[in-house]
Amino acid sequence: MTPSPLRTLLPALIAVVLLASGCTGLAGSGPRAGAGSLAEGADLSGRTFVVGSKNFDEQQILCQISIAALESAGASVTDRCNIGGSDATRQALLSGDISTYWEYTGTAWASYLRETRKLDDDRVLAELRTRDRAQNGVVWLDRARFDNTYSFVVDGATAARLRLNTISDMAAYVRSGQPGDVCVETEYASRADGLAGLQRAYDFTLPDTRRKTLDQGVIFQSTADGVCLFGEVAATDGRIPALGLKVLDDDRGYHITYSAVPVFRADVFDRDSQIAAIFGPIAAALDQPTMQQLNGRVSANGQSPRDVARAWLAERGFIGG
Repeated sequence: MTPSPLRTLLPALIAVVLLASGCTGLAGSGPRAGAGSLAEGADLSGRTFVVGSKNFDEQQILCQISIAALESAGASVTDRCNIGGSDATRQALLSGDISTYWEYTGTAWASYLRETRKLDDDRVLAELRTRDRAQNGVVWLDRARFDNTYSFVVDGATAARLRLNTISDMAAYVRSGQPGDVCVETEYASRADGLAGLQRAYDFTLPDTRRKTLDQGVIFQSTADGVCLFGEVAATDGRIPALGLKVLDDDRGYHITYSAVPVFRADVFDRDSQIAAIFGPIAAALDQPTMQQLNGRVSANGQSPRDVARAWLAERGFIGG
């Protein structure tokens, strides 16, 4: 049976549409980043990198920062932002599908190295640098100056009315049996350093009937609207101030530090160790208020991670305007 012209052309047309819309995740859109101050520390002309990320706003901003930074030094870069969760993105690095992404010290410490020791972040990063390179061929660069740790939030007016200021207050409220659901994301509900450990640390049991598992992006608005009394979120998310949410103090210090660090496959780094000079100034400039502001431009204002990343880099003079 002879295929119709439409049937013959359809796969090609679909492929063109996917490429144009960026749905493949393999290529960025728009002009390459021009040279700025980052290019003074490295020349990556003729080099190629594949940059990945996890699937939430902050990670996609960091991914786009990496892409623009590498481009500004002359590299050719493939965009693999928005791969998926932590495990999928880590595996993409280990398998060689990507060259680099930004990982969090707390995630690697608890989930990849299966560590339960409570160490300060300097010691955690030092051990990660030694052990992850030796065991997995992963190189950790300088960490950014923000902590995207887990946090619990409450609507600001509700927190004042119920006198909720700490996670101990949240635990006491749950133990009292008063109404109100706790909303968590899937990953936090299943992680070793997540909900199960929190209940042990704060001596409370959360009934299944009072737990809602939602996408983290939904938790912010659901908490502001009262669907969730308590919501588990990331500390650097820009929707916290935008929605008037109050962060409960982790008064027993349960959540470990989650500093963001560019990680590279060792073979990639050893080939071009000058990339450390590119990412060092970026990490030093990304403090808590800055990251929360950048996140807010995406999550609260609807800007694209690519535009936000490049505008910030250009404002700092890191790349050409």
